[in-house]
Amino acid sequence: MKYTKYITSAAGLLGLGAILVACTPAPTMKTGYDYAIPETQAMQDDDFSNPAFVWVDIGEEQWSTVDGEAGKSCESCHGDASSMKGISTSYPKYSAEDGKMRTLQHQINYERTERMKAKAWKWEGDEMLGMASFIKNQSKGMPLNVSIEGEAAPFYEAGKAFYMQRRGGLDMSCKNCHMDYPGVKIRANVLTNGLPNGFPTYRLKWQKIGSLHRRFRGCNSNIRATPYKQGSDEYTNLELFLTHRANGVAVETPAVRN
Repeated sequence: MKYTKYITSAAGLLGLGAILVACTPAPTMKTGYDYAIPETQAMQDDDFSNPAFVWVDIGEEQWSTVDGEAGKSCESCHGDASSMKGISTSYPKYSAEDGKMRTLQHQINYERTERMKAKAWKWEGDEMLGMASFIKNQSKGMPLNVSIEGEAAPFYEAGKAFYMQRRGGLDMSCKNCHMDYPGVKIRANVLTNGLPNGFPTYRLKWQKIGSLHRRFRGCNSNIRATPYKQGSDEYTNLELFLTHRANGVAVETPAVRN
């Protein structure tokens, strides 16, 4: 049975007034793909129509490009890119060298600076987003399988606490939207479960591909909270929590969203 609700407090602070929403509560957790309109789904499904594959192509080119003082490429150590199948499904991972969690993007820069003796890539740069998309695309269709055992446990708890904490001028948490109201419309957009399985993702709003941490920053800004930097410990822990929450969900990278 469908029902109608008003989301008023946050909208009032935004000056939007009451937002009428109607939905059928989702019985199970879904990905953003499931909430997308058919046209957006079709764009993601067709590799030739998916605009994110411009960046996948960049990553594929970079894979065999020699860079840095060591005179190496990714291919020099890892061989064919098919060797990356399944690798990204277990990130973020605990690093004993750092004493904290590493996302796939952290690991890419580690390989560049330590193995290749090359310059680190910018978090939202085309090369980084291209390589992350290319590597994750090797695992497309495989289930996420992130561990929160052992050393990773306290970082998971920190990410969970971040997810549940109300913050910003709207006094809202991640949970308020993505656990409490998935499937509900807020203005023209449908709230989803907020799963990370399609990142890096091409957003029609951005007209380009972007990282999960860019999306975190956008959400923080929307609720009038101060965003953290991409790659920060706070966002890395949050990524760990979200990815573990999505364990078993198939990788869609590169996804297309509104």
